[in-house]
Amino acid sequence: MAIKKFYIALLSILLLSSCGEYNRLIKSSDYDMRFSKAKEFYEKGKYLNAVTLLEPVVTAFKGTEKGEEALYLMAMSHFKNEDNLTARSYFAGYFRSYPRGKYAEECKFHVGECYYLESPEAKLDQEFTNKAIEEFTAFMELYPKSEYIPQATKMLEEMKDKLAYKAYLNAKLYHKLGNYQGNNYKSAVIAARNAIKEYPGSKYEEELMFLILKSKFLEAEESIASKQEERYRDTVDEYYAFTNYYPNSKYKKEAFNIFEKSSKHFK
Repeated sequence: MAIKKFYIALLSILLLSSCGEYNRLIKSSDYDMRFSKAKEFYEKGKYLNAVTLLEPVVTAFKGTEKGEEALYLMAMSHFKNEDNLTARSYFAGYFRSYPRGKYAEECKFHVGECYYLESPEAKLDQEFTNKAIEEFTAFMELYPKSEYIPQATKMLEEMKDKLAYKAYLNAKLYHKLGNYQGNNYKSAVIAARNAIKEYPGSKYEEELMFLILKSKFLEAEESIASKQEERYRDTVDEYYAFTNYYPNSKYKKEAFNIFEKSSKHFK
């Protein structure tokens, strides 16, 4: 029992001593010591402690080799702590200050990655998604042989697919509105075509093309008699275009039903 109490007391003393040392470091103007201890905290995964110690070091050592490493560690500490937007700012700051530095390539990649990690679901504003695409595109042009190219390519395609999905949701909304307060089927077709053109090869291309076919069919169905034949013919043409691209589509049966119904309205 006495031994147990001794170890508890010893642990408490060590913890208090450690806290006291850290508090002294925070107040210290010995930047070399702060830098050295910050690296120790970083290696131990204590990223907030590292950030606190590095803040004045980054400024004091600016333009030096230690300043370069300190800025990199500051960025990585925020990144490891999942503070992506603050990390992005430091990564971008590093690249501006040291465009040919030791960590320039990695930092440029992480700028895009930080935006990628903050990209929200498709229904929300896609500012960060667009910024991620811009950054990854710039990175790939600047470092075409980088080891990060596979990761950058994968994340870039994910971001483009997200924008394509957002465009699909927009087109689908027009489709659902139908002829409410105007010809929304036509708007659905335009929105879907624009999405296909802007995001070629996205994983939502099949859905977008089928939405065009279905919108054209319903537009024909709900048209006045004088416009129906022309619009049914247009639907049939769209059916051939769809089946040419996706002969084994999951919408194959539904598309064929549209074709059969449309074909009955003209010779």
